Amino acid sequence: MSSTSAFAPPHDENRRAVVCTAFAFAVTMMGTTIPTPLYSIYSATLAFTPFTVTVLFAVYAIGVVAALSLFGRLSDDLGRRPVLMLAVGLAVLSAALFLLPPSLPLLITARVVSGLGAGFMSGTGTAAVIDLAPPARKAAAGTIAVAANVGGLALGTLVAGVLADLAPLPLTTPYVVHLVLSVLAFAGLWAWAPAPGRRGTLRLRLRRLRVPREIRGAFVRAVLAAGTGFAVTGVLTSVTALFLAKDLHLAGHTLAGFVVFLTFAGMAAGQVLARAMRPPTALITGCAGLVAAAAILAAALAFAALGALIAAALVLGVAGGLCLNAGLATTVGQVPSERRGEVSSSFFAGLYVMLAVPAIGVGTLAGAIGLRPAGISFAAAVAVLAAVVGLVELRSARRHAHPAR
Repeated sequence: MSSTSAFAPPHDENRRAVVCTAFAFAVTMMGTTIPTPLYSIYSATLAFTPFTVTVLFAVYAIGVVAALSLFGRLSDDLGRRPVLMLAVGLAVLSAALFLLPPSLPLLITARVVSGLGAGFMSGTGTAAVIDLAPPARKAAAGTIAVAANVGGLALGTLVAGVLADLAPLPLTTPYVVHLVLSVLAFAGLWAWAPAPGRRGTLRLRLRRLRVPREIRGAFVRAVLAAGTGFAVTGVLTSVTALFLAKDLHLAGHTLAGFVVFLTFAGMAAGQVLARAMRPPTALITGCAGLVAAAAILAAALAFAALGALIAAALVLGVAGGLCLNAGLATTVGQVPSERRGEVSSSFFAGLYVMLAVPAIGVGTLAGAIGLRPAGISFAAAVAVLAAVVGLVELRSARRHAHPAR
């Protein structure tokens, strides 16, 4: 028996194991979005340019992709529990670093550490929750895993925005809250997460991720579709705080947090909608929604319209949720337990690369043509990509429906 297949505990302990794993998943992901509504404060305090802010937003993806691509099989080798606890431990360290007097090198270090935690958690947390489910409930378990993922992302930005407006010390209080939650999550995993059935062997040599040949076509389409949603999210979340403060003269941090919260809350709603559809239908519908979201976002930036920005966030979230759910169902949900951590890590590594590149691109281009034109340019680019992926998926679905043609 593999160390991962033994992750599933007896039935009477299953609920507690799912709850503590999902809670740890959400808390770890929360830490990655807490800085988002605070960027305008950092910008004013430390004189950051738009390029610096967008790089600071995206740099945590370096940690995510490093953890996923270099150590994506770690939980397959050692079992889920040790890697889950490592992820939460990194979240604790990241929160502690953010509590130190801020400087650009320190913030970058804290973001990378946060990204490492998110990277270990994204692949392992998803695989762990699916492992805990009986065979007939794997799809529902995938939905729970994604809900914990995007729920944590949503709560991080909303809680940080509210605390920055209402609590003293806006650059301290959100991280204190996250530190406390991370310690509780670590304790929950220690107490209730099931240990591996046998102790695996730590292999120090790094191994690149691989995707089984039989799902590679579906994997590429799934990563491009869900990754396009992450790309639009990267554009929206990297420009929102500065756009509201500088172009709309709305300095409240709760609003900045709420706009990004809507995106991730919409993703959770998209999970529910996707369960009523066949995965190819959800993927195609999601891609169409991403084109619409990118167009609305471009209009919001072009006309400095708050209503359009809010609408873009909501449409983006639902469309991205459809793509994400369908992508997991056609990739991670189709492989045996001993490959699930590797495939899950490969999937999320692709998504986070597509999250970071547009965000950094917006920051680079903003220095030359301004923040709003840069955001519009990248929104147009990802809209084209979403349209192409949707058309390819539509063609593939028709070919499978009519193989003789």
